[in-house]
Amino acid sequence: MSPASTAARLAERKGNRTIAVCLPALNEESTVGTICAEVRRTLMPPAAGLVDDLLVVDDHSTDRTGEVAAAAGARVVPAAEVLPESGTGFGKGNALWKSVAATTADLIVWCDADLRSFESRYVTALVEPLLADDRVVLVKGYYERLLDGRAGGGRTTELMARPLLAQFFPELAHLRQPLGGEYAVRRQAVEQVPFVQGWGVEVGLLIDLSRRFGADRIAEADLGVRRHRNRSLEELGPQALAILQTVLQRSGVSPPAGDGWSARLRIPGVEAQEVSLRERPPLSEFRGRRPG
Repeated sequence: MSPASTAARLAERKGNRTIAVCLPALNEESTVGTICAEVRRTLMPPAAGLVDDLLVVDDHSTDRTGEVAAAAGARVVPAAEVLPESGTGFGKGNALWKSVAATTADLIVWCDADLRSFESRYVTALVEPLLADDRVVLVKGYYERLLDGRAGGGRTTELMARPLLAQFFPELAHLRQPLGGEYAVRRQAVEQVPFVQGWGVEVGLLIDLSRRFGADRIAEADLGVRRHRNRSLEELGPQALAILQTVLQRSGVSPPAGDGWSARLRIPGVEAQEVSLRERPPLSEFRGRRPG
Protein backbone atom coordinates (compact mmCIF):
# COMPACT_ATOMS: atom_id res chain seq x y z
CA MET A 1 0.00 0.00 0.00
CA SER A 2 1.37 3.43 -0.95
CA PRO A 3 2.09 6.06 1.73
CA ALA A 4 -0.75 8.21 0.37
CA SER A 5 -3.31 5.41 0.52
CA THR A 6 -2.15 4.44 4.02
CA ALA A 7 -2.57 8.02 5.21
CA ALA A 8 -6.03 8.22 3.64
CA ARG A 9 -7.09 4.93 5.24
CA LEU A 10 -5.94 6.04 8.68
CA ALA A 11 -7.56 9.46 8.24
CA GLU A 12 -10.90 7.70 7.78
CA ARG A 13 -10.29 5.51 10.82
CA LYS A 14 -9.39 8.34 13.20
CA GLY A 15 -12.96 9.67 13.33
CA ASN A 16 -13.18 12.80 15.46
CA ARG A 17 -9.81 12.23 17.11
CA THR A 18 -7.07 14.75 16.34
CA ILE A 19 -3.39 14.03 15.69
CA ALA A 20 -0.32 16.23 16.13
CA VAL A 21 3.22 15.70 14.93
CA CYS A 22 5.55 17.46 17.37
CA LEU A 23 9.28 18.07 17.00
CA PRO A 24 11.45 19.35 19.85
CA ALA A 25 14.24 21.25 18.11
CA LEU A 26 17.50 22.85 19.17
CA ASN A 27 19.74 24.15 16.37
CA GLU A 28 18.44 21.78 13.70
CA GLU A 29 18.10 24.17 10.76
CA SER A 30 19.73 21.68 8.36
CA THR A 31 17.07 18.96 8.84
CA VAL A 32 13.92 20.34 10.46
CA GLY A 33 12.62 21.96 7.26
CA THR A 34 12.73 18.73 5.26
CA ILE A 35 10.80 16.86 7.96
CA CYS A 36 8.14 19.55 8.27
CA ALA A 37 7.74 19.87 4.50
CA GLU A 38 7.20 16.11 4.15
CA VAL A 39 4.53 16.03 6.87
CA ARG A 40 2.78 19.05 5.37
CA ARG A 41 2.96 17.65 1.83
CA THR A 42 1.81 14.09 2.49
CA LEU A 43 -0.16 13.91 5.74
CA MET A 44 -2.08 17.18 6.00
CA PRO A 45 -4.78 18.76 3.80
CA PRO A 46 -5.16 18.87 0.88
CA ALA A 47 -3.16 15.65 0.39
CA ALA A 48 -4.57 13.86 3.45
CA GLY A 49 -6.45 14.69 6.60
CA LEU A 50 -4.45 12.53 8.97
CA VAL A 51 -2.36 15.15 10.80
CA ASP A 52 -4.16 18.15 12.25
CA ASP A 53 -1.25 19.98 13.87
CA LEU A 54 2.43 20.21 12.93
CA LEU A 55 4.25 21.74 15.88
CA VAL A 56 7.91 22.60 16.38
CA VAL A 57 8.93 23.59 19.90
CA ASP A 58 12.04 25.71 19.37
CA ASP A 59 14.19 25.06 22.43
CA HIS A 60 16.25 28.27 22.48
CA SER A 61 17.95 27.69 19.13
CA THR A 62 20.65 30.12 18.10
CA ASP A 63 20.42 29.26 14.40
CA ARG A 64 17.48 29.56 11.95
CA THR A 65 15.60 26.47 13.19
CA GLY A 66 12.37 28.34 13.89
CA GLU A 67 12.46 30.31 10.66
CA VAL A 68 13.16 27.24 8.54
CA ALA A 69 10.42 25.20 10.22
CA ALA A 70 7.86 27.97 9.78
CA ALA A 71 8.75 28.36 6.12
CA ALA A 72 8.13 24.62 5.69
CA GLY A 73 4.63 24.90 7.10
CA ALA A 74 5.06 24.17 10.82
CA ARG A 75 3.53 26.05 13.70
CA VAL A 76 6.59 27.17 15.65
CA VAL A 77 6.38 27.91 19.36
CA PRO A 78 9.40 29.04 21.39
CA ALA A 79 9.74 26.82 24.46
CA ALA A 80 9.97 29.85 26.75
CA GLU A 81 6.50 31.02 25.66
CA VAL A 82 4.72 27.80 26.68
CA LEU A 83 3.56 27.78 30.31
CA PRO A 84 5.94 30.63 31.20
CA GLU A 85 4.73 30.45 34.82
CA SER A 86 6.44 27.05 35.07
CA GLY A 87 9.90 28.57 34.74
CA THR A 88 12.55 28.06 32.07
CA GLY A 89 13.39 24.40 32.52
CA PHE A 90 16.01 22.66 30.40
CA GLY A 91 16.59 19.85 27.96
CA LYS A 92 14.66 17.68 25.56
CA GLY A 93 12.21 16.43 28.16
CA ASN A 94 11.20 19.97 29.01
CA ALA A 95 10.50 20.66 25.31
CA LEU A 96 8.41 17.48 25.04
CA TRP A 97 6.40 18.41 28.14
CA LYS A 98 5.74 21.84 26.70
CA SER A 99 4.71 20.35 23.36
CA VAL A 100 1.87 18.48 25.09
CA ALA A 101 0.73 21.76 26.61
CA ALA A 102 1.06 23.60 23.28
CA THR A 103 -1.26 21.31 21.31
CA THR A 104 -4.78 20.09 21.94
CA ALA A 105 -4.41 16.91 19.87
CA ASP A 106 -5.70 13.61 21.24
CA LEU A 107 -2.76 11.65 19.81
CA ILE A 108 0.78 13.01 19.70
CA VAL A 109 3.58 11.71 17.46
CA TRP A 110 7.06 12.81 18.48
CA CYS A 111 10.01 12.78 16.08
CA ASP A 112 13.56 13.99 16.58
CA ALA A 113 14.36 17.03 14.47
CA ASP A 114 17.81 15.77 13.40
CA LEU A 115 16.47 12.89 11.29
CA ARG A 116 18.00 12.50 7.85
CA SER A 117 15.86 9.51 6.91
CA PHE A 118 12.38 10.82 7.74
CA GLU A 119 9.48 9.51 5.69
CA SER A 120 5.75 9.98 6.14
CA ARG A 121 5.44 6.28 6.97
CA TYR A 122 7.19 7.00 10.28
CA VAL A 123 4.06 8.86 11.34
CA THR A 124 1.53 6.42 9.89
CA ALA A 125 3.30 3.42 11.43
CA LEU A 126 3.43 5.06 14.86
CA VAL A 127 -0.16 6.25 14.94
CA GLU A 128 -1.82 3.14 13.51
CA PRO A 129 -1.67 1.02 16.72
CA LEU A 130 -3.29 3.89 18.67
CA LEU A 131 -6.13 4.05 16.16
CA ALA A 132 -6.53 0.28 16.03
CA ASP A 133 -6.60 -0.44 19.77
CA ASP A 134 -7.89 1.98 22.40
CA ARG A 135 -5.94 0.11 25.08
CA VAL A 136 -2.57 1.09 23.62
CA VAL A 137 -1.13 4.20 25.30
CA LEU A 138 2.41 4.29 23.84
CA VAL A 139 3.90 3.16 20.52
CA LYS A 140 7.69 3.00 20.33
CA GLY A 141 9.34 3.09 16.93
CA TYR A 142 12.10 0.61 16.20
CA TYR A 143 14.56 0.56 13.33
CA GLU A 144 18.03 -0.31 12.20
CA ARG A 145 20.37 2.42 13.40
CA LEU A 146 23.48 3.16 11.41
CA LEU A 147 26.85 4.41 12.65
CA ASP A 148 29.04 5.86 9.90
CA GLY A 149 26.92 4.04 7.34
CA ARG A 150 27.11 0.65 9.07
CA ALA A 151 24.98 -1.14 11.64
CA GLY A 152 26.08 -0.26 15.15
CA GLY A 153 24.09 2.78 16.23
CA GLY A 154 22.29 2.87 19.56
CA ARG A 155 25.37 2.57 21.75
CA THR A 156 23.72 4.14 24.79
CA THR A 157 20.77 1.79 24.39
CA GLU A 158 22.84 -1.39 24.30
CA LEU A 159 25.48 -0.43 26.87
CA MET A 160 23.35 1.44 29.41
CA ALA A 161 19.57 1.40 28.95
CA ARG A 162 19.00 -2.25 28.05
CA PRO A 163 21.13 -3.69 30.89
CA LEU A 164 19.43 -1.37 33.39
CA LEU A 165 15.95 -2.34 32.18
CA ALA A 166 16.88 -6.03 32.28
CA GLN A 167 17.94 -5.62 35.90
CA PHE A 168 15.21 -3.35 37.26
CA PHE A 169 12.31 -3.44 34.76
CA PRO A 170 12.58 -6.76 32.89
CA GLU A 171 9.06 -6.40 31.51
CA LEU A 172 10.46 -3.62 29.28
CA ALA A 173 13.83 -5.11 28.35
CA HIS A 174 12.49 -6.69 25.14
CA LEU A 175 11.71 -3.34 23.50
CA ARG A 176 13.99 -2.83 20.53
CA GLN A 177 14.53 0.94 20.90
CA PRO A 178 13.59 2.03 24.43
CA LEU A 179 15.41 5.36 23.94
CA GLY A 180 14.24 6.06 20.39
CA GLY A 181 12.97 9.57 19.73
CA GLU A 182 10.18 8.49 17.39
CA TYR A 183 7.10 7.43 19.34
CA ALA A 184 3.42 8.18 19.73
CA VAL A 185 1.32 8.67 22.84
CA ARG A 186 -2.28 9.09 23.87
CA ARG A 187 -2.82 12.49 25.48
CA GLN A 188 -5.10 11.25 28.23
CA ALA A 189 -2.33 8.88 29.35
CA VAL A 190 0.76 11.06 28.98
CA GLU A 191 -0.82 13.96 30.88
CA GLN A 192 -0.87 11.72 33.95
CA VAL A 193 2.88 11.11 34.24
CA PRO A 194 5.89 13.36 34.96
CA PHE A 195 8.54 14.26 32.38
CA VAL A 196 12.25 14.09 33.13
CA GLN A 197 13.59 17.36 31.78
CA GLY A 198 16.83 16.11 30.27
CA TRP A 199 18.04 13.05 28.37
CA GLY A 200 16.26 10.62 30.68
CA VAL A 201 12.85 11.58 29.34
CA GLU A 202 12.33 8.59 27.02
CA VAL A 203 13.18 5.92 29.55
CA GLY A 204 11.27 7.81 32.25
CA LEU A 205 8.09 7.94 30.17
CA LEU A 206 8.50 4.29 29.25
CA ILE A 207 8.75 3.20 32.88
CA ASP A 208 6.04 5.53 34.18
CA LEU A 209 3.48 4.68 31.50
CA SER A 210 4.17 0.98 31.99
CA ARG A 211 3.72 1.26 35.74
CA ARG A 212 0.51 3.25 35.48
CA PHE A 213 -1.19 1.43 32.61
CA GLY A 214 0.68 -1.86 32.18
CA ALA A 215 3.53 -3.02 29.94
CA ASP A 216 1.02 -4.84 27.75
CA ARG A 217 -0.38 -1.48 26.65
CA ILE A 218 2.90 -0.48 24.99
CA ALA A 219 3.25 -1.38 21.30
CA GLU A 220 6.08 -1.17 18.76
CA ALA A 221 6.19 -0.06 15.13
CA ASP A 222 8.80 -0.94 12.51
CA LEU A 223 10.20 2.24 10.91
CA GLY A 224 12.86 0.55 8.78
CA VAL A 225 16.18 2.42 8.85
CA ARG A 226 16.93 5.52 10.90
CA ARG A 227 19.68 7.99 10.03
CA HIS A 228 20.48 11.00 12.15
CA ARG A 229 23.41 12.92 13.53
CA ASN A 230 25.59 10.42 15.40
CA ARG A 231 27.15 11.75 18.56
CA SER A 232 30.66 11.18 19.87
CA LEU A 233 31.36 9.10 22.97
CA GLU A 234 32.08 12.33 24.86
CA GLU A 235 28.62 13.59 23.96
CA LEU A 236 26.99 10.28 24.86
CA GLY A 237 28.48 10.23 28.36
CA PRO A 238 26.07 12.80 29.87
CA GLN A 239 23.13 11.07 28.17
CA ALA A 240 24.13 7.73 29.65
CA LEU A 241 24.47 9.25 33.12
CA ALA A 242 21.02 10.86 32.84
CA ILE A 243 19.52 7.49 31.90
CA LEU A 244 21.30 5.81 34.80
CA GLN A 245 19.93 8.40 37.23
CA THR A 246 16.39 8.07 35.88
CA VAL A 247 16.24 4.29 36.04
CA LEU A 248 17.85 4.06 39.48
CA GLN A 249 15.52 6.73 40.86
CA ARG A 250 12.47 4.91 39.53
CA SER A 251 13.71 1.59 40.85
CA GLY A 252 13.78 2.98 44.38
CA VAL A 253 17.57 3.23 44.80
CA SER A 254 18.53 6.03 47.19
CA PRO A 255 20.87 8.73 45.82
CA PRO A 256 24.13 9.62 47.57
CA ALA A 257 23.39 11.45 50.81
CA GLY A 258 22.94 15.18 50.36
CA ASP A 259 23.57 15.23 46.62
CA GLY A 260 20.26 14.02 45.28
CA TRP A 261 20.40 12.68 41.75
CA SER A 262 23.14 14.98 40.56
CA ALA A 263 26.72 14.25 39.55
CA ARG A 264 29.61 16.01 37.88
CA LEU A 265 30.78 13.94 34.92
CA ARG A 266 34.50 14.24 34.31
CA ILE A 267 35.84 12.90 31.01
CA PRO A 268 39.59 13.39 30.37
CA GLY A 269 40.16 16.19 27.90
CA VAL A 270 36.55 17.39 28.07
CA GLU A 271 35.06 20.10 30.24
CA ALA A 272 33.28 18.61 33.26
CA GLN A 273 29.49 18.59 33.00
CA GLU A 274 26.87 18.59 35.73
CA VAL A 275 24.06 16.09 35.12
CA SER A 276 21.00 16.36 37.36
CA LEU A 277 17.65 14.64 37.48
CA ARG A 278 14.92 17.28 37.35
CA GLU A 279 11.31 16.64 36.46
CA ARG A 280 8.20 18.40 35.26
CA PRO A 281 5.01 17.34 37.07
CA PRO A 282 2.16 15.59 35.27
CA LEU A 283 0.31 18.21 33.26
CA SER A 284 -2.97 17.11 34.84
CA GLU A 285 -1.59 18.10 38.24
CA PHE A 286 0.19 21.25 37.03
CA ARG A 287 -2.94 22.64 35.42
CA GLY A 288 -4.90 21.84 38.53
CA ARG A 289 -2.75 24.15 40.63
CA ARG A 290 -2.19 26.95 38.12
CA PRO A 291 -3.43 30.40 39.17
CA GLY A 292 -6.89 31.30 37.88
